[in-house]
Amino acid sequence: MKYSALGLGVLALLHSANGHLHRTFHRQANVTRVGIDDEIDHGKQFPKRDAETRSCPEGKTTNTVVVHVDQEGNTLSMETVSATSSSLVGYSSSIPPAQNIDYQWKTGFSSPTKKNKHGISYSPYNADSTCKGQDQVNDDINSLRQFSLVRIYGVDCDQVKTVTRAARQNQMQVFAGVFNVDSLQNDLQKIIDAADGDWSTFHTVSIGNELVNRAQNSPEQIVQLVNTARDTLRQAGYHGPVVTVDTFNQIIEHPELCEASDYCAANCHAFFDSTQTADTAGPYVLEQARLVSEAVGGSKKVIITESGWPSAGVPNGNAIPSRPNQEVALKSLRENFPHGGLILFSAFDDKWKADNEGTFGTEKFWGIELGEIDRSG
Repeated sequence: MKYSALGLGVLALLHSANGHLHRTFHRQANVTRVGIDDEIDHGKQFPKRDAETRSCPEGKTTNTVVVHVDQEGNTLSMETVSATSSSLVGYSSSIPPAQNIDYQWKTGFSSPTKKNKHGISYSPYNADSTCKGQDQVNDDINSLRQFSLVRIYGVDCDQVKTVTRAARQNQMQVFAGVFNVDSLQNDLQKIIDAADGDWSTFHTVSIGNELVNRAQNSPEQIVQLVNTARDTLRQAGYHGPVVTVDTFNQIIEHPELCEASDYCAANCHAFFDSTQTADTAGPYVLEQARLVSEAVGGSKKVIITESGWPSAGVPNGNAIPSRPNQEVALKSLRENFPHGGLILFSAFDDKWKADNEGTFGTEKFWGIELGEIDRSG
C-alpha cells in the first residue's frame, strides 16, 4: 500500500490478561488519558493469573507513544518518545524483518459487508471435539465476512486448507499458526501446501500461542523456533510476518519474543484482571499494547492477537461475565482500536473446551454475538 502523506498522532495510553486453553495436539480437550508527566500504576499478570501492581518509579521520566498514521487515519507503527527529548528512541535487531509488508490487514475490499478493521479468532471444531468439514467451515467463515481477517491456531483437521479456501471466497486474510512446535517442520509444510504458491491470503504465520506463559518452552527456544520457521517460509516464497504470540506480560518480561518476531503479537484480556470492569476493557488493553511497545524501545508495531470478554462463567472480582458486559467490553475495545491492530476473541462459543482453576468457568463462553458487531460496526 502506498501512502502520499503521513500524520503523527500522539497517544498517552493506559493498566493483564490471560490467555485461553486452546486445542492441544491430542485434543484435550474511570480510566484516564495520561500525559507524559503523569504517573500510572501498571498491572502485571503472571502465568497463574494472579496479578500484582507495580508503579512507575518516582522521579523517572515516562514516555509517550507516537503513533504513525496515514492520511486516512490508519495506524502504521508505534514509537516511543522520551518526555525530555525530541528524538525517537531507536531500535536495532539482527532478526531480518518481513519484506514489503503492510502490517495492517487489508480493509479496502469492495464487499459492502466489510464494516470493521478488526480480526476474529476461529476454531473449526464441533462441540464433541471432532473436526468441522469444508461445508461447515464455509458457513462459519461466510458468517464472519464482515471481518477482514480470521485467526486460526493450528494445522489439525486440515484447517489451514479449509479456512483458507473459505477466506478467499469472502475476501478475508488468514492469520495462520503452528500450535504444536514439536512438529514444526511438518506443520509448516501443511501451511505451505495450503498456500499452494499463492501467499496473498496469508497475513501472518504464528509460531506457538502462549508457550512461554504455559512454561512449555523457554524464550530462548521460541526465538530459535521463530527464526527457523522464518527461514523455511522464506524459502517457500512467503515474505509476510512471522511472529510468536504470547501474553502481553510475558512479552514485557521477555522482549526477545517481540524482537524475534516481525511485529509484537500479544494476547490480552481485561477479564483476567480482577480490578477491571467491562467498560474499561479497551483502555486497559490499549495500555498493555503501549507497555509491550515500550519494552522493545517503541519502534515495533503491536497487534493485540486476542481480546474479548466472556458471556458466562464465575465472576473474577470486579470482572463479571455476562452477555451485556460482553457487549460493553467489545464496544470499548473497538472504540480504543478504531483503526485495527486488534483480533477479537472469539467467533463462536467453544463448547469443546474444558476449564481449569484459572479460567473462572468461562472457557466455553467467549463467542461473540455477531449481530451486535453488525449493528455497531
